[in-house]
Amino acid sequence: MAVNGTAAERALITLRDPSSAAAEAYRTLRTNILFSSLDRPLHTLVITSTGPDEGKSTTLANLAVTMAQAEQRVLLVDCDLRRPSLHALFGAPNDRGLTSALLEQSEGPLPIQETGVAGLRLLASGPLPPRPADLLGSRRMGALIERLRAEADMVLFDTPPVVAVTDAAVLAPRVDGVLLVLQAGHTRRDRAREARQMLEKVKANIIGVVLNGSRLERGYSY
Repeated sequence: MAVNGTAAERALITLRDPSSAAAEAYRTLRTNILFSSLDRPLHTLVITSTGPDEGKSTTLANLAVTMAQAEQRVLLVDCDLRRPSLHALFGAPNDRGLTSALLEQSEGPLPIQETGVAGLRLLASGPLPPRPADLLGSRRMGALIERLRAEADMVLFDTPPVVAVTDAAVLAPRVDGVLLVLQAGHTRRDRAREARQMLEKVKANIIGVVLNGSRLERGYSY
């Protein structure tokens, strides 16, 4: 399956323009994450934001591409069971996915798809359930996370904004770390503090923050 030539080319600057400053920033993010896990192995990571339109899914996808380019086996899991977007980004079908695996409880192969990027695979959301938080907090989800650990070197989970709904807070304690995405000039400080407090309350391991849309300093060229 080839990467969707319209959506992917717009969002995945790590593929479209790998020599750009933005692509280099994603590679720096990858390096920082890998070094942050030297003492505490990091194999599962939730990416969330404070609210919509802060770029979490784009950040997740570009980070995943750079990790795959570093010869890691990477698995993207779309846990945004309200507004899933990863299947559209990679031009993949969404008739089966995470919810299918949870509801079927089969020991057979998971409905994981190739993305067209070497080393990078996708478990789409699948059909949307009526109560996403209940599904993500279930015992079945806990068992599935353990199964997914064996599928890749790094498993990246896309979740809804943590302040808007409880989905990310439910999933966060079950993974090795959480990355919070903020948007410069858009994310409110009180919302960022609230998001941090919500994650700390469930004892999530917040490994860091990504600031999207920040301007480069004048004269920066290296």
